[in-house]
Amino acid sequence: MSQSTHSCCGAVEEARVRRIEASKPQPWIVRKFAVGLTILIVGYCTYVYAARFCRDMITNSSGALGNQATGIAFLVVFSILLFLMSWCYIMVRRFLRAGYTQKTTRPGYDHNDRSSTLNSTDFRGTSYELTTPTPNTSHPPTHEPARKTHHPQSSLGSGKSKTVLSQLPAAASSVAKLEQSSHSQTSTRGFEEARATDGSVAPDSPHIPDTATFPTHANSYQSSVPRPPPIFTRRPTTTPVLLPEYRYCSRCQIVKPSRAHHCRACGICILKYDHHCPWIGQCVGAFNQKFFVNFLQWGTIFCFWTFATLLVLNVKPRPLTAHELDVQQIVVIALAGFFGLFCSLIWFSQFHLILLNQTTVESLTYRSMRDREQELLSRMHKWYQLGSKRRTRKQWDSEWGRIGIEGNLWWLGSRRENWLAVMGKNVWWWILPIGHPLDDGLNYPTNPRFDGAGRWRRRNEWPTDLQ
Repeated sequence: MSQSTHSCCGAVEEARVRRIEASKPQPWIVRKFAVGLTILIVGYCTYVYAARFCRDMITNSSGALGNQATGIAFLVVFSILLFLMSWCYIMVRRFLRAGYTQKTTRPGYDHNDRSSTLNSTDFRGTSYELTTPTPNTSHPPTHEPARKTHHPQSSLGSGKSKTVLSQLPAAASSVAKLEQSSHSQTSTRGFEEARATDGSVAPDSPHIPDTATFPTHANSYQSSVPRPPPIFTRRPTTTPVLLPEYRYCSRCQIVKPSRAHHCRACGICILKYDHHCPWIGQCVGAFNQKFFVNFLQWGTIFCFWTFATLLVLNVKPRPLTAHELDVQQIVVIALAGFFGLFCSLIWFSQFHLILLNQTTVESLTYRSMRDREQELLSRMHKWYQLGSKRRTRKQWDSEWGRIGIEGNLWWLGSRRENWLAVMGKNVWWWILPIGHPLDDGLNYPTNPRFDGAGRWRRRNEWPTDLQ
C-alpha cells in the first residue's frame, strides 16, 4: 500500500474520531465548574457582608460604619434577597430534553442527492437576492430594415444576405427559450435555493452594474423593448423548517420538536433551546426560562443592593474611632458591581426576546437578515442617502412585513401575548419563582403569515384579516 493511501485512510479515520468526539457532551466537571464558582462567590460575599459589615454595626463595634438599627435593617434586606435569589437558582435547574423521542433515520433523505445538505445546526438562510425582471417574450423582437453602413459586409451579395436573415428567427427563438428557462429557475423555489448563499450581499462579491445585459448573438439584432434596471428586493429564506427532514438531529438521531436544538455542551437536544448557561451548569429552555428570568431579576437586585450599601458607607466621612478601609469589603464591592451589571444586561436581553417570542438562537437568524439587508441598502444607496434607505426598507416592509415581528414564525399577535406565553398570566409568577410553563415544549402555535411548511409569505398572501 502506497504512502498516499496510508495518508488518506488516516485522514478519514481522524475525521471519524473527531465526529464521534464532537457528539459527546463536555465532562461533568467542566459543565459544573462555574456552578461551584458561583456558590463560592455568593458564600464569600455573604460572609463579608453579614459577618464583617453588618455585625460590626449590630454590636456597636469601634470600627462600625453605622448604628445598630442600620445594621439590622441591612442584614434583614440582604437575607431576604439572598433567599429569593437562591430559591430562583434552585428552580432554574429544571429542563426537559427531547431525547426521549425514538431514534430514527433521517426522513425523506436521499443519499444520492448531493446538491445540498441538511445540517441540523444551520439556522441561517438566504434572505435577500438580486432579481432581474424577465422580459416579455410573448412578442418576437422587431428589427429595423437593413441600412447602409461603413462595414464591408454591407456590400455582400444577396446570397449571404438571405443566409443572415434566415438565421435571425432561429436566434430569436433560442433567446426566448433561454429567457423562459431562466424565468422558470427564478420562479421555482427549489431545494437548492433554500440553502444557497446570497451573492448580492457577500462581502467579496463583485460590483453589480446598474443595468442588466441582455444576451445577444454577436449583436445580430437588438430588441426594441428597453431592458428595465435590476430590482433589489427582499427574499426571505424558503427553507421549510417545519418539515421533519429539516428538524432531524444527526447527533441524537431523532426528529426534533419545533424550536428544539442540540446543545453540544450537554450532548442532548433541548426543548425550545435558548442558550447554554455555564453559571447554572445547563441549558435554558422551555421549562426553566421563566425561572431563569426570575433569577436574573433577584440576582440583579441582590448585587446592586450589596454594591450600593457597601459603597455608600465606605465613601462617606468616617468617625475618628473607625478603622481603615476593609480590603475584603472593597473586593465585594467590585464583585457585586460586576455581576450586577452582568445580570442586568442578560435580563434586559431576555426581556426583549420574550416580548418578541424569540429564543437567542432564533434571534440570530433575524439579526443576520437585518445585517444582509443593511449591506444591500448600502449597495443601492450612498452612505448619506438615509431617506432613500428608509423609503426602500418601508417599501419592503409593506410587501412582506417587518423582520422579527410579522416575519417571526412564532409571533402570537402582540407583545403582551408573547410575554404571557412564557411568564404566565398571574402577576406573582412574574416576580416569584412559582407557577409552571403554559406549554408542553413540544407544540407551539405558528404565525398565520407563514405557510404550513414554515415559509414566510408576502402580505398579499396573508389571511384577509391580517393584511
